[in-house]
Amino acid sequence: MKHAILLALFFLVSCSDSNNNNNRSDAPEPDPPMPDFSAADTWLEEFVAAEELYPGGSMIVVDKIQGVIHKSAFGDQDTETVALLASVSKMPSVTLLMALHEDDANVAFDIQAPISSYLPWVGAWDSDITTEHLVSHRSGLPGLAYSFIQRADWLPHVCQILPSGTLLACGETIFTTPLPNLPSSPANTAADYGGSQWHLSGAVAETVGGAAWNQLWDEYIGEPCGLELTRFGNNSTVAAEWDGSTDSLIGLENPQIEGGMAANLDDYAKLLSLHLNDGACGDNQVLSPQGVAFMKELRTAPYGVSGSAPGWPGDQGDGKWPWGYAMGWWVFPAEDGRDASLYFTTGIYGSISWIDVDRAYGGLVIFEDYALTDFGVAGPSGVLTELIPIIEDALDAAR
Repeated sequence: MKHAILLALFFLVSCSDSNNNNNRSDAPEPDPPMPDFSAADTWLEEFVAAEELYPGGSMIVVDKIQGVIHKSAFGDQDTETVALLASVSKMPSVTLLMALHEDDANVAFDIQAPISSYLPWVGAWDSDITTEHLVSHRSGLPGLAYSFIQRADWLPHVCQILPSGTLLACGETIFTTPLPNLPSSPANTAADYGGSQWHLSGAVAETVGGAAWNQLWDEYIGEPCGLELTRFGNNSTVAAEWDGSTDSLIGLENPQIEGGMAANLDDYAKLLSLHLNDGACGDNQVLSPQGVAFMKELRTAPYGVSGSAPGWPGDQGDGKWPWGYAMGWWVFPAEDGRDASLYFTTGIYGSISWIDVDRAYGGLVIFEDYALTDFGVAGPSGVLTELIPIIEDALDAAR
């Protein structure tokens, strides 16, 4: 009898556990609802239809967790368009430099050390210049604006926009050739946008990395992130002839570091994802979380970077941009004393990319004004002031 009672209790407990297991769901959590980006598409379609300077436009939106959540294209572009991105190249270039900085096992390089300790030439500039200074516009070298407003005085550094020669040879010319008729300053005392200081950072990379820029790009960024076609060239003098194929890139041995990238939406989205995911491209840790954060540290406060084109929202007619600058990223001023959350980079042909760390998403809009009719004002300013708020509303409504 005792054994029979124990056996009965065993079956009761077993049945009870079985019922509980049947009531418990091990199904994964469903994906959050997809945002409705129809208003964003309408904005881009109408902008392209109304803006003669931008006969086409495309965009991609990438979520930190879900990946790409939206793509669209209008006018003479499609979602596979490969574009010259001009200064939207700056964030990717700094990403490569940071990867070299963090590769202690193979590369002896500190982004905060004087570049004179790496370059084999006798320099004509402040001996305290670091690579960090170069890619935050704080090196003291005259910025890119002088290539337009005082071209004759700037010409000794013209190799940065010519496809001929090599990056190292151009870097030597820039490092050893002063520009006496242009204003300069000691390192880390003022910010002057763009120019040969960025090309010099590429020469530093090739010197410490022991390979050409595009080889380093493939090794440290392209292959780990699964980029399919992104390359750096030097097409700025023939941009109007761009045929939409990386096969037509020229200057591969002397690529323009601040503005020579050609990419499509999908490739660039992977770079945005890297910066949203603490330096990870899928299973590959390309940068450390600290390296990603270091790139976003503010180096110059709003209205502190000289060399802008007129017409930007907030322009006060003094040649200064209304945003702060980090390292490869513009920093949109925060409101109400909060930390900045929107980081972006714009290009002279009209494209703009950004990440919003609070909403954990990023985006890229491609425009192609290769004739430089607008100097990259109408497209990026419209995206910043109109399109991004529409995208934010769609994300907030879905969440």
